[in-house]
Amino acid sequence: MIKPINKNKLRIKRHKRNRKKIRGTMDVPRLYVFKSLKNIYINLVDDNTGNTLASVSTLKTANSDIAQEMAEKATTLGIKNLVFDKSGYKFHGTIKKIADDLRSKGLNF
Repeated sequence: MIKPINKNKLRIKRHKRNRKKIRGTMDVPRLYVFKSLKNIYINLVDDNTGNTLASVSTLKTANSDIAQEMAEKATTLGIKNLVFDKSGYKFHGTIKKIADDLRSKGLNF
């Protein structure tokens, strides 16, 4: 019997494979994007210390304002350069919109 493909397991495999290659530091933190069924979470993470520098989610803000709010938090921390971690998701739709909005606000990755 052929087992059905579990898309979330495949996404987690892609995410683990990419996490071996990318690391965030205090100067260039990792921008981590996670999508649940209802909400989107964006975090700035320093992987050397394991600290979350800033976080934004759609629990409190609108979906269209999430990238703008993260850009404001990053600029108040003095961060211009980021490492973008799309968590194994394809770079289209919501992930691409967040990336384009962050780039338009002056963040580089």
